Amino acid sequence: MRASPTASAETPVRPSAAVGAPEPVPGKQRDPFFDNAKYLAIVLVAIGHAWEPLRADSRSVTALYTLVYAVHMPAFIIISGYFSRSFRATPPQIRRLLTGIVVPYVVFETAYTLFTRWTDHQPDRAISLLDPLYLTWFLAALFVWRLTTPIWNHVRHPLLLALAIAMPATLSPSIGNDLDLQRVLQFLPYFVLGLSLKPEHFQLVRRPEVRQLAVLVFMCALAVAYWAVPYFDYSWLFHNASAEQLGAPDWEGPLMTLGLFAVSTLLVACFLAWVPRRRTWFTALGAGTLYGYLLHGFLAQGAKSWGWYGPSWVQGPLGEITVTVVAAAVVTALCTPPVRRVFRLAMEPEMRWAFRRDATELARTS
Repeated sequence: MRASPTASAETPVRPSAAVGAPEPVPGKQRDPFFDNAKYLAIVLVAIGHAWEPLRADSRSVTALYTLVYAVHMPAFIIISGYFSRSFRATPPQIRRLLTGIVVPYVVFETAYTLFTRWTDHQPDRAISLLDPLYLTWFLAALFVWRLTTPIWNHVRHPLLLALAIAMPATLSPSIGNDLDLQRVLQFLPYFVLGLSLKPEHFQLVRRPEVRQLAVLVFMCALAVAYWAVPYFDYSWLFHNASAEQLGAPDWEGPLMTLGLFAVSTLLVACFLAWVPRRRTWFTALGAGTLYGYLLHGFLAQGAKSWGWYGPSWVQGPLGEITVTVVAAAVVTALCTPPVRRVFRLAMEPEMRWAFRRDATELARTS
């Protein structure tokens, strides 16, 4: 993988505009629970990126950063898997895969490369569509995972098989950079877990006793993360390197993959337990998480290059709070309908000219 620039309903926009969103079903309302979950997860993503320059000088920020990274991408991937259960590679689904994932990947892979040539002072950084840069790895991974969905829907014990693939991936530092395959394999169990879930599983985490227990679990997790700052390398949570590349013995890689999967799954369940089930002021923003995800990275990268973290007060408690609030506000604004209308051509192009009309469409128009 190329060196990352980091250490690591009132809208005409189609309802499938979110990362991992379901295919739109005529006459079926969106579940506000999942839109709420996606919005809250994207806020955590943005906050995590905003905290990156603050980690070195604050044990508290590092502990919170570790906890956030154990939750946000696993939550996104599990939800993406859940809404990929019906993927059968039908013509409409293939069109959506190409226009909703491949096209944004090409556009933003190119845009981030050009942008980071300037912010990272690397004017010769090559544009490579096979070697994802920064945030675009998730689109590449989602493309691969969704294409393999029919396989996971037909094998026995798919989650065990996915874990059996992910764990040995940490043993090979030579897997290669193509499509960030290390991340594709190591995060695979979360996607397959999502595929295996049913609506009743999400009902379980909404029970009052689970919500109460989730508070205790998060408090304990934060305490453990704070204690572990000197001992735990949070780079394991990026899932983009082998044990050898992280300076660990080979045997530690598979065990860490399995252990982190168990911990992250528990924390995601706790996160989902506190997601509101009713419509809220931010529910509609959940349909625009792809926009927030891909666009906020330019500000996250630019902030460091423009010296926004330079003043000494930014490294203190007031600065940490300010950075957190600004990151949440920015990504919220990027998920709004006006922003989605502006960038829809890059995120969700129709491109009807590029596809053949299938038999169903021809029958409807004949």
